[in-house]
Amino acid sequence: MIDFTVWDQLLRQYVDENGHVNYQDWSQQSSQTLMNWLWTVEQLEPKSLSNPDERLALWINLYNASVIASVLARYPMNSILPRIFGIPNWLAFLWFFSHPLPPNRRYTLNQIEHKIIRREFNEPRIHFALVCAAIGCPLLRTGAYWAESVRSQLEEDASRFINNPDKVRYNQSNQTLYCSRIFKWYGDDFLNVADSIPDYIRTYLNTESAIASDTPIIYLDYDWTLNDQPYFSGEV
Repeated sequence: MIDFTVWDQLLRQYVDENGHVNYQDWSQQSSQTLMNWLWTVEQLEPKSLSNPDERLALWINLYNASVIASVLARYPMNSILPRIFGIPNWLAFLWFFSHPLPPNRRYTLNQIEHKIIRREFNEPRIHFALVCAAIGCPLLRTGAYWAESVRSQLEEDASRFINNPDKVRYNQSNQTLYCSRIFKWYGDDFLNVADSIPDYIRTYLNTESAIASDTPIIYLDYDWTLNDQPYFSGEV
């Protein structure tokens, strides 16, 4: 069994209930603690884990921890879309940040998400768990994913994401769904388990509105602002 205790404790210390991260304190106090934990994970061989839920928990935790470590190494920053080596887009962020894992191979975030998690697990709810450190992403949990509970945690994540009006909302007046672009970017994953995106959303959305398979969808603008905790001076 992989020990995610250190990662779990860091999340509980530096992430609030709104999924915002206290990067300022984390970078000053515990950045090396996170890197030390990542280095221990690098000694693992994921394919040696026979329990698929343990592998799933490992990859989600590793992805999110690698994102946080990458932000801490470059903090302060206002957005995850700075120009990185002259490439001003999200893919640069995904491809540039990586951590080595045996056997002497370097996995990028892009590979972890698309070549490993999506390909191996066929689990669309991971799109409510993988956090790219932007406000438009799913909310970062205040704790780690665990093998014995990862599926129920993903179910909670799906419900929390879809019932967040910043991510999904139904307008009764024009009978239209307004959705995060995550449902557009990864539409095929959701259509593997549902006949349509509205059908998938309807299974989670707490509403009495009649959402049909052909309900029109408008995809919301994605907020790439860093999911940093706000700092205020004086009274709020």
